[in-house]
Amino acid sequence: MSEGLSFAEKILLFNEDLSSKSLDLPDGFKIINPFREENKEEIMEISKVFYGKYYDDSHTRRLILGSSPARRGSAITGIPFEDAFYLQREAGIRIEKYYVNKSSTGFLSDVIAEYGGRGKFYQDFYMNFVCPLGIVKTNLKGREINCNYYENEKLRDFLYSFIVEALRSQIAFGIDVSVCYCIGSGENYKFLSRINEKHRFFGKILPLEHPRFIMQYNSKRKDEFIKKYLNALCDQVER
Repeated sequence: MSEGLSFAEKILLFNEDLSSKSLDLPDGFKIINPFREENKEEIMEISKVFYGKYYDDSHTRRLILGSSPARRGSAITGIPFEDAFYLQREAGIRIEKYYVNKSSTGFLSDVIAEYGGRGKFYQDFYMNFVCPLGIVKTNLKGREINCNYYENEKLRDFLYSFIVEALRSQIAFGIDVSVCYCIGSGENYKFLSRINEKHRFFGKILPLEHPRFIMQYNSKRKDEFIKKYLNALCDQVER
């Protein structure tokens, strides 16, 4: 990434580079790339507005990584962990074609609110995914459904180099590499830890339970998990 650019400009260049990616995957799997689909111009404009609002500076930030974008979430909006509902309500960004409100996004929005709001949160953190492009697979009924990069060994092998290079590119934005937060304490954490053992990107990786797991199976403990997130995120962060 070029010196002298703002954090926002570096993200936008990274997204522009993603727009040129055309990855060959094993049969039955397909990449969902919002930056090169038919609504590319709209997605790029959304990204420009969002990152211009929250990242138009040169602050050092910590990295929070999920697994891969959901096909009806970030794979549509192009903004990690932000769906259309919250982009409109919190950032003033209107997305006409899609209006999906996912419970996992709601949980993270509550965490962000407790942290101090989006302005404070995005000043301290940058969120994306281990695999920054969405993946779908065709099921036995011929329907395309969400798929995580780690669900298939052959799929992981196809994506490994892309994932490593994407991590390296994002670290160059100006990331505090002392710690990385991993959303998904199971397979996503295991895979990211293996990458880190080899490439030494981060001093340590802290796993956090996935919001979908929390909201679907432990919703009564939501406040407990919000506190766990905040305790992890506030560790050593000047507030």
